[in-house]
Amino acid sequence: MIAACPPGHNPTASPMSPDEAPADARPGDIAAELAPALAELARGLGERAGSMLAVKDAADGRYRFVNDAMAEFLGRPAAAVVGSNDAELIDPAIATLLRTAEQTALALGRPLASEHRFDWQGERREWSVLRISVDAGARRLLCSLWEDLGPQRQREAQLKAALEQLEQEQKANATLRREGGEQRLRDVATGLATRAHFDDQMRRELDLSTREHREFALVHMELDPLTERAAAFGERATERIHEAMGRLLRGNTRAMDASCRVDERRFAVLLSGVGLATAHSRMEGLRRQCATQLVVIDGQEFGFTISMGVASYPHTAHTQEEVMAACDAALLEARKRGGNTVALAAIRFGD
Repeated sequence: MIAACPPGHNPTASPMSPDEAPADARPGDIAAELAPALAELARGLGERAGSMLAVKDAADGRYRFVNDAMAEFLGRPAAAVVGSNDAELIDPAIATLLRTAEQTALALGRPLASEHRFDWQGERREWSVLRISVDAGARRLLCSLWEDLGPQRQREAQLKAALEQLEQEQKANATLRREGGEQRLRDVATGLATRAHFDDQMRRELDLSTREHREFALVHMELDPLTERAAAFGERATERIHEAMGRLLRGNTRAMDASCRVDERRFAVLLSGVGLATAHSRMEGLRRQCATQLVVIDGQEFGFTISMGVASYPHTAHTQEEVMAACDAALLEARKRGGNTVALAAIRFGD
């Protein structure tokens, strides 16, 4: 690497005027001492715009050279800085901190990189500092290069914020995709499964029950004719009843069960691992809840009732089509009884 010196500074020129130089140090001597120190620093690091350069006497810590950036940082002209030490220029606590780091670098005898963080002019600042000790004739000098980490920290913070925002957007997109998928699987009006999704679950339940020799129940239900008060509200009454049915079915089924809205008047429920008697008991409870449910529109209340047909696998049928046909037959029987009834499908005997 080609040796480089700080911009605007000639390492062969004295940093002090002849009048200001100590009696035992002529300008030519100081220049000779500083030249190898600055060359060593430049050779190791190259030029860095805005970096602060300083050369100190290792013995007493007094500045022998500073560039314009360091002089500006210390708030004094370069000529006023040279010949002084940190204790005379800055806060004693910070001066002690820096002197400790310098002593460590001198003791190591090799380049030492460290970071300093302290309050400066009312602001928390951070610097990366590289210190190199150099033997210059009878003197030992300590060269230091300071680099402000503020811009780097700012870039890191911006990158972190950008990554966090990207992560949030990815989570939001995943949520939208999941919700979109759920919407495709659920009826908007009731929150129940769509008919296609319900049929898929029905096929899986039938396959599972066949392989594991277990039972399940299927329930078909239909809204009874509306009362005159409810019918007076037309489609609004149907929408509110659908919403109420959705809440009641979700509240009376388990996670492994499934329920769907078949059409404007009919619903279906699949009860996993449940026999005919248990299914009848649970649906009887649901029928009572429907009969006592009040729907309110424009301050006026009305109720509704529902008829149900219950069938089970394998007691009433052995295939999906047979189970559904048995449910429909039981539902027809419930309607013949005047509605607001739970009817059971006939149990098959023999093969």
